[in-house]
Amino acid sequence: MPLPPVYETHRLVPAKGFDDLKVGDRYPLPSRTLGDGNFAAFQAVSLDNHPIHYDAEYCQALGHPGPLAHGLQVLCFTAAGAGLFPHEIGDALLGMIEVRARILKSAYPGDTLYPALEITELKRQRTTGVVTMAASVINQRGEAVLEGEHVYLLKL
Repeated sequence: MPLPPVYETHRLVPAKGFDDLKVGDRYPLPSRTLGDGNFAAFQAVSLDNHPIHYDAEYCQALGHPGPLAHGLQVLCFTAAGAGLFPHEIGDALLGMIEVRARILKSAYPGDTLYPALEITELKRQRTTGVVTMAASVINQRGEAVLEGEHVYLLKL
């Protein structure tokens, strides 16, 4: 089913096809300062009730300045949909087919996280293309908090 014409007139950025993408294209994502709302929302979605993520007294007793952001919560901040990449490729996106991540540093309430994606590999296939992107998150001190990879499948 084709997209309604209004979609094209309200596009945020010019459309790109697979062949328009380039290794090195970078997609910064909105920064986030972690607060109680982030922790509560992630707890509600994940059902993770371990006190390391939600109990300040428990965490301080273990030597942490506050609750630790869940690694999956930090990974969520690298969602491509928060940036311009999916708006560029529009309905060519078939889906995310792989994700990997390493948590390098803890993130706490009050930390500001700066996520970004960058194309590292493009594989053209017969009817589809595979886009591999490096995912990174740094904190307000410029320290790497997460590094990983997203892989997307696009129609040609």
